[in-house]
Amino acid sequence: MERITDKIAALPADSNYFSLEFFPPKTAMGFSNLRDRLDRMARALRPLFVNVTWGAGGSTATKSLELAEICQRELNLTTCLHLTCTNMSRKMIDGALEDAKALGIRNILALRGDPPRAAEYQDPNEKPEDAIDENFTWAADLVRYIRKNHGDYFCIGVATYPEGHADESHPLGQSLEHDLPYLVDKTLAGADFLMTQLFFDAEAYDKFERTLREHTSGAFKTIPIIPGLMPIQSYQMIKRTTKLSHAKIPDSIMSRLDEVKKDDEKVKNVGVDILSEIVEKIKEIASRTPGPRGFHFYTLNLEKAVSFIVERTNLIPPSTPIEGEEAIPDAVVDEITSKIPTLQVNGSDHDHNSQPNEKSQSRRQSNVGSEPRNRVIISGRSVSNPEYEATSAEASIPAEPINSRANTLAISEGEGVLGREATWDDFPNGRWGDARSPAYGEIDGYGPSLHVSNTQAVSLWGYPTKREDINELFVRHLKGELAAIPWSEEEFNEETKVITDQLIRLNSKGLWTVASQPAVNGLRSSDPIFGWGPQHGFVFQKAFVEFFIPSTEWKVLLEKLQSSEVQDTVCFYAANAAGDFVSSDDTGGLAGEVKESSTNAVTWGVFPGKEIITPTIIEEVSFRAWSEEAFGIFSEWAQVYGKGSESEKLLDKARADSWLVNIIHHDYVDKEALWNLLLK
Repeated sequence: MERITDKIAALPADSNYFSLEFFPPKTAMGFSNLRDRLDRMARALRPLFVNVTWGAGGSTATKSLELAEICQRELNLTTCLHLTCTNMSRKMIDGALEDAKALGIRNILALRGDPPRAAEYQDPNEKPEDAIDENFTWAADLVRYIRKNHGDYFCIGVATYPEGHADESHPLGQSLEHDLPYLVDKTLAGADFLMTQLFFDAEAYDKFERTLREHTSGAFKTIPIIPGLMPIQSYQMIKRTTKLSHAKIPDSIMSRLDEVKKDDEKVKNVGVDILSEIVEKIKEIASRTPGPRGFHFYTLNLEKAVSFIVERTNLIPPSTPIEGEEAIPDAVVDEITSKIPTLQVNGSDHDHNSQPNEKSQSRRQSNVGSEPRNRVIISGRSVSNPEYEATSAEASIPAEPINSRANTLAISEGEGVLGREATWDDFPNGRWGDARSPAYGEIDGYGPSLHVSNTQAVSLWGYPTKREDINELFVRHLKGELAAIPWSEEEFNEETKVITDQLIRLNSKGLWTVASQPAVNGLRSSDPIFGWGPQHGFVFQKAFVEFFIPSTEWKVLLEKLQSSEVQDTVCFYAANAAGDFVSSDDTGGLAGEVKESSTNAVTWGVFPGKEIITPTIIEEVSFRAWSEEAFGIFSEWAQVYGKGSESEKLLDKARADSWLVNIIHHDYVDKEALWNLLLK
């Protein structure tokens, strides 16, 4: 039950510390796997504290509190719970704070959330106590409220933006100078520490910290400022993240990523280099202010990259004996470990950049479980294979006290068989990834969002009053005449242009496409349009398309998909807003045969010296999770226009009357097979 600022104050003045941030996974399997990952990272990395995110408007309240309970109670990690205040009732805010107290959580990151939209979100039939409290407009309102009602029980952090905050989907008007009065207000309202939005420009952060420390208000002279950093997990992910957050990537960094953008593994390795360099620069910047230097990592629920970064930059705190265990004399450790090969991680041994005479480093790098292979400690018989076995006498001590942290860190970094199993989802692919992964889903928060303001939404999409108006929006987007649709704010990639004509025909017929890809049969990984992954490989794709379709037309299409001529060549998944679901697995064609739930790899690659890589899969769990969001976006769009408007009526009707359908065609040799099925 420790406050973050108390833990920081207890550290040596010249020390470093770090924290890790996690979000509630979108699937039950992801939640279960995150529990194991958290346990591993807690033991290997020993963060000073962890953050648990909170969806805007309380959309993840239950899941956030469940995850916070795992961190605080089960894993004994000092936990900081995020809490937003706009578009929420006072009852929900009070409930979250009381639940945090009950869990022993004493740290809150007080956030505003989405811009206040009470008129759109308010249900006129709600009880008064469940009504949105319009007194909460800014994060400062929440800080003052917590201080008034809970005194100093909670250590309160607030967010800040080194490059300025932008509400809109573009950075116009984004500036630190504009933000400063708001930051002063919420700091003086009772904030104990500041935590920044992610950034990649160390020079911008230098200016930001200097500005705050020298501010005339004196509000920031000594307050802990914790810079937020996001490990680079993939090229597309970092492009999307920076677009949504408006964080600028310096040209020097972008050029390094551009050189390797087709190979996710190289992107991640270069990303570790980049983040490690940024950490070292920030250490220098932060050294101007007395006291420990902190770093906050947005993990995206992944462990490998952040494990490399904190080890390489010497942020992992020194080892201490486990409570109740006798400390092992250094002489004993040194005598044993001098005869054992060092563990190779991240291309160098663990003595790399280590501080002289730091005994935790020698324990970290050498133990009986080190590479090139783990050795099993046996008792009651002689060693039959010295390469794979060791006696208790050889080890001098039980394996676990020395091995635990070293081996756990190696596992988090993907070393050996256990490491590969632990980091199996190290290359996430948004909603097209594996739903068992804690990182499954898009990286833009939990729940549906348009990513644009009401004003921008109207500017982009006007006031649709009939289905043909929506048809036209989708077609214009495909033609490059419209920057975004509610389900996608990104530009089309080159491969989509290969099937643009087919997609335009579908949308013109009222099948609103939100995802698709063409078939590819064994093109080289260096192909300028379809290539990806390491050199000298070959890539493959099954064609698929996902679209909204009116319920009457879906009945006709479903009959066609179940026909004997088609059913063995496709897989499909379909859901509506009411929660009804059908698929080629549980409908089984005309015979009604129930099949085992399938997993469809729709993109895969074959590369020298590697197992087959399948970055894009489609299966029932992930489709169900996404369909809820997809229909939620209909509701978000409808709320732009106000209650009772013709546009709201149209969108609400379209949501209620549509099915979201995903069809995968297995014949990746015939590039036209899927499109002929749907258009002829």
